[in-house]
Amino acid sequence: MTDGAAAGPPPIRHNDHSPLTPPALGAWEPSLPVSVVIPARGGQHRLDLALAALAAQSYPAHLMEVIVVDDGSDPPLRLPEIAPPGARIEPAAPGGWGIAHAVNTGAARAGGEIVQRLDSDMVVCREHIEALARWHHLAGYVVAIGAKRFVEEPVLSPGEVHDAVRAGSLGEVFDLSAAQASSTEQTIARTNGLRTSRNPYHVCTGPTVSLRREVFHAVGGFDPAVLRGEDTEFAYRLAAHGVVFVPDMEAQAVHLGIPAQRLDRERAVRTVAPYLAQRVPLRRDLRKDPGRQWLVPYVEIVFRLGEDPDPGRVRAAVGAALSGSLPDVVVTLVAPWSKLSENRPGPDDPLFELRLLREHFAHDRRVRLTDEGDGITATGGTSAAGGVGGITVTPAPIPFRYTGPVSVPLGRDSLERMIAAMQDDRSGILVVDLGEDGPATLVRTEALGRALLLGAADVTASIEATHGVRHGARADFWPAKDRKDQKARKTESTGKPGKGPQGARAAQAARAEKAVQPEAAAQPGRAARPEKAAKTAETAQADKAAEAGKAAKTGQAASGGARPSARVPGRAASAAARRRNWRSLLRSTLRSD
Repeated sequence: MTDGAAAGPPPIRHNDHSPLTPPALGAWEPSLPVSVVIPARGGQHRLDLALAALAAQSYPAHLMEVIVVDDGSDPPLRLPEIAPPGARIEPAAPGGWGIAHAVNTGAARAGGEIVQRLDSDMVVCREHIEALARWHHLAGYVVAIGAKRFVEEPVLSPGEVHDAVRAGSLGEVFDLSAAQASSTEQTIARTNGLRTSRNPYHVCTGPTVSLRREVFHAVGGFDPAVLRGEDTEFAYRLAAHGVVFVPDMEAQAVHLGIPAQRLDRERAVRTVAPYLAQRVPLRRDLRKDPGRQWLVPYVEIVFRLGEDPDPGRVRAAVGAALSGSLPDVVVTLVAPWSKLSENRPGPDDPLFELRLLREHFAHDRRVRLTDEGDGITATGGTSAAGGVGGITVTPAPIPFRYTGPVSVPLGRDSLERMIAAMQDDRSGILVVDLGEDGPATLVRTEALGRALLLGAADVTASIEATHGVRHGARADFWPAKDRKDQKARKTESTGKPGKGPQGARAAQAARAEKAVQPEAAAQPGRAARPEKAAKTAETAQADKAAEAGKAAKTGQAASGGARPSARVPGRAASAAARRRNWRSLLRSTLRSD
């Protein structure tokens, strides 16, 4: 327990952190340095109390630094007389403001391997830092959450707080019997310490949270654009990264004052909602506006095209993906786009179709063109056994990634069906057998992130251990009606007549072309005529043929209805006119495509 994280931590199923057994408080030797980052704006007296409590911690003083980030206080904050030996006040970095910006400033200047984020109005118990830090000595992918209760701020001096914390009793200076419990602690208790929680990031709400510094930076830190709910949004990205959330009820603290959300809950919820709706796709309850696109999509859909893709199939697959029942998706087309030179292409350009597809999709904000060399080609790839191989990157913060063949467009609700199946058993990968077209996979980003955090050599085996791998049949996710529609789209893209209006139009055009081919072969040297003159001549000839046919019918009736043995000139002329009309129809059909 003295050399940092233990080697080879056991795999944790979902968020059941039971395999991790922390040492008893005071019965172990810490080795990892901790940087306590406190964002603050004004509130000098509360800050004095918070620093007085930190000056009495059981965690070794030489392994702890405290960075107070002054977010534009007027007058500027000062360091009080009672403070930890490693405490200092830093101004927020220029060019920003707010809690998120202040925390990022502190984390950027932190020297500890553990970053402990703490509010400036939190008074912590003596073992608070030690209790949370012990988890990071067990595993590097843990986010530890401290406990808190809300109290009305009494009249206290920093000296009184320091003495009470050092004696191990917050109850000496705070009336804990009147303290209000945090709603997050109720959730923690209901889910057996978050072990059974489906979305544990919900309780990671900021005032006291610790994590490894490299994990903080790996997810990009806090988002300064999120002015409300920045802690929840940050916790969501941590979840997508694959961390395990561990609450520690021995890390006690009191929060000075009653939070604003308890005074006006309706306003607090409305204030946070738009920020989370844009950035947390799992909050489906916040994405009910029809026709909307959101900052972070719900699913990334990946198609690999190769160097010579079938443009009809690609357009059909992308169109089906963007017109499904889930509107908040993004399509990633993986191909050797970097091979497309900006120089003038030759007449036999081998990348002709790829060049046209690039122009077709380059300006669609819901379609991304990713080169094969960007690492995504390995993401979500499946072997014959349905495994995921060679994965190097994740789609985070997008919670799901679908990878499938362009030859099988998604049905209207295929993605919804697949996600529902994965949410049912919380599996990490769903593999659907599409027969000769190959498998399709839906990967949960959180599970993929966990495998990468563990440094797993076999990603599929790791996900099987932490989340599970599920297999399904095509009929479960592509209903019969959708498969018929796909068949019609496939025949249209290959030029073969199929069913439905598109197939009928293709068949009509094919018959028209067949009808005009004999005439073209018989008169190869005939010069082209203006379209208007051609239509006039065809109309006149058709009228003449109709009159001849009428006369022939009249003659046939006069002769007792006997069918003439010779070919009737009127019928031949009428057939020629029909062939010319088919040619006009063919031209118009090709123009409409």
